[in-house]
Amino acid sequence: MSLQKVVTDDLEAMLNALPPRALEPLRHHPSLHDLLEIILDLGRPVEARFPGADAMLSPIEVSQQDIDYVVSRIGAFGDDNRAGIERTLHRISAIRNRQERIVGLTCRVGRAVYGTIRIIQDLIESGKSVLLLGRPGVGKTTMLREVARVLADDFKKRVIIVDTSNEIAGDGDIPHPAIGHARRMQVRTPTMQHAVMIEAVENHMPEVIIIDEIGTELEALAARTIAERGVQLVATAHGNTLNNLIMNPTLSDLVGGVQTVTLSDEEAKRRGTQKTILERKAPPTFNMLVEIQDWERVTVHPDVGEAVDAILRGQHPSGEVRWLDENAEVRKEEAPIATEERQVRRFPFKEGKVMRVYPFGVSRERLESAARELHTPIEIINDLDGANLVLTSKKYFRSKTKKVKDAEAAGIPIYVLRSNTLQQMKQFLHSIFPREKEDAVKSALREAEDAITQIESGESTIDLSPQSAYIRRLQHLLAEEHSLSSRSLGKEPDRHVTIFKDDSRF
Repeated sequence: MSLQKVVTDDLEAMLNALPPRALEPLRHHPSLHDLLEIILDLGRPVEARFPGADAMLSPIEVSQQDIDYVVSRIGAFGDDNRAGIERTLHRISAIRNRQERIVGLTCRVGRAVYGTIRIIQDLIESGKSVLLLGRPGVGKTTMLREVARVLADDFKKRVIIVDTSNEIAGDGDIPHPAIGHARRMQVRTPTMQHAVMIEAVENHMPEVIIIDEIGTELEALAARTIAERGVQLVATAHGNTLNNLIMNPTLSDLVGGVQTVTLSDEEAKRRGTQKTILERKAPPTFNMLVEIQDWERVTVHPDVGEAVDAILRGQHPSGEVRWLDENAEVRKEEAPIATEERQVRRFPFKEGKVMRVYPFGVSRERLESAARELHTPIEIINDLDGANLVLTSKKYFRSKTKKVKDAEAAGIPIYVLRSNTLQQMKQFLHSIFPREKEDAVKSALREAEDAITQIESGESTIDLSPQSAYIRRLQHLLAEEHSLSSRSLGKEPDRHVTIFKDDSRF
């Protein structure tokens, strides 16, 4: 017996919104009920997309009248250029020209699939917060929708859905029946999602909050605030794996964040590690994390804190692979140890190896300069193919350009810079090359010690080399230990510490 999934797609509502000349050939298509999307681009034939194949529905080019025909039969477009069809889960996304006129439409069929969360139902029922990761189209939103229904209807919990693009509960003011008795809060513009998250917990006393696509620092901070108030969170986030999330400075707080710690000689010896190590900064916002491979196979990290700690120590995190067998039974086994190829992908640098970095939307010249200055073994490549890591900016990551989506789909780690500066490039290289990071800290502290010796021998003031804020703080502490004064001068990336003897202290 195979798992019985009930699928509802309101396909007729989508078909009725299409231009008549595209409708007739589509109705007779043998794969109609597997339809994924309809593409209407001005001046091109209408195209239908099915799993593994595309089909041209009509050789006649799409006209402006065709596009206007569809727009007049759907809901209004929001700031994210997405619209829907009332009381369905269909999504229509617009492409506009420079004058803001719509010149292209992607009409995606939305389906409610009942029976998708059996594989992780025990996690959802635990009352703990769960984060879902996976490539686009793998079913994260579909799973969220059923989570809402099961918790609201079967477990009688107060569930609030923060529905930014109306993808979970559909278009219109009346939510789709697929969410059961869960309540839905719409978001006027995507930039306000974090505010609606906080409003939901403050105004409506939910026991569970469900969020699709946490993607900004403000949303990550709002999620932490909600979790600290004892509300169960079930959400999705940008990224395919836990490793992607740890390397993403914008969202790493969801799993506790990462900080650099310098150990004493004794502690480093006791641990058998270098003196400068990476550690988790805080308790994770989400207790559990699920990496979705496909509809019937996932990897579960039941304790996110322990998994992050293991990864930062260079160890294989404990995890559990789950899948549905031919009898619809949930099978479980310990996640296998990663192969050498996967280890390279998780920790892009291995001694003696060169890491291939694809810079997208950031300065290649600054990255080359930073790599030369720090003597880091990277190869800067011109295409995504063959890349071990993608380096991009907040702007490009948040806008979800095709290159970013392709990297996520391929499972290539993405590192997001806070700003496109030389100093940020250096910090990026320090963060992925622990040995070089330790050498840089040691070198900076040796420089500070030499300066202290010179001042104690009679020099009045010594300017140190520019360093990151973290290293400057260590230099200040070292000066204070020797009863000397110090201050930071200059602007990034040239900000540096000056050490001097302040006679007024004695």
